[in-house]
Amino acid sequence: MSRKELKTKRKKAITVDSKYGSALLSKFINKINSTGKKTTSERIMYGALASIEEKMKEDPVGVFNRAVENVRPLLEVRARRVGGATYQVPMEVPEDRSIALCIRWILTFARARKGAPMATRLATELMDASRKEGNAMKKREDTHKMAEANKAFAHYKW
Repeated sequence: MSRKELKTKRKKAITVDSKYGSALLSKFINKINSTGKKTTSERIMYGALASIEEKMKEDPVGVFNRAVENVRPLLEVRARRVGGATYQVPMEVPEDRSIALCIRWILTFARARKGAPMATRLATELMDASRKEGNAMKKREDTHKMAEANKAFAHYKW
């Protein structure tokens, strides 16, 4: 029996968001939280959603879900060592990992924007992602291009 088979991953149940009732939104809030202040993270996220509603005149949770769906990667490259050479092998991304990558990319690029409060920066990044624009979408496209370019090594999948 391989070591991989021995590992059993237990998923921790995520509580839904108190205001909108969305588990994905709750994951996002938890990921914003870096200093242990969840109320601050909630204030940032709810401020961003209020800003989205004000600017786009749409349901903010719908815009948020569309942004997450647009940024989620379907393919990625993983390093695979074969006979002394390392190949970048394109592989499909599991749903949990794709959501985690998506959240990470959106937050990274929202934090990289300067000159505005975090709620405004996050709102801008989410609106851009929902329109298939912005840095997070560019990161997804780069990931997909890398996987497409290395399609010749797809037979090294494990």
